[in-house]
Amino acid sequence: MTVGCATTSVVPESLEPQIDTALTFSQVLASPDSYRGKIVAWGGEVLRAKAMKDGTQLEVLQLPFGDEQGPVTDRMESKGRFLALQKEFLDPATMTDGTRVTIVGEITGASVGKMDEADYRFPTVEVKHLHRWDPRLVDGSRAPGPWWGLFGGVGFGTGGGT
Repeated sequence: MTVGCATTSVVPESLEPQIDTALTFSQVLASPDSYRGKIVAWGGEVLRAKAMKDGTQLEVLQLPFGDEQGPVTDRMESKGRFLALQKEFLDPATMTDGTRVTIVGEITGASVGKMDEADYRFPTVEVKHLHRWDPRLVDGSRAPGPWWGLFGGVGFGTGGGT
């Protein structure tokens, strides 16, 4: 994982030392059960959110990190999909298709499900931290117009990053 500005990290400081930064998504995809209990930070785009009896399950298209620990927007860079279980209820309407996320989670194994008509083995993680990216931020650039700054107050985006 590439860490951006230390002052604007989307990963809580308490979780950063627990993350296995050497472990790649491809390694977990190949053998999810081998990495149970490991903590990872993955980026991606929500494809589907589903309310479950024990939380909310997100089907996420994995995307590598770009700037500021956010996922890139080019779907062709994906290495696959994963399922993330948020133990607390999260209304699926708030995680619409295309929502970009950074997830810190504990690997819990794999689950076989359907991708269209094919069986697919999804690596699974239990969410420890979920960061939703502002849809106005694309590739780390702020869209023009007023927006609320990190510490409150209105700022004006000019298309440049921070």
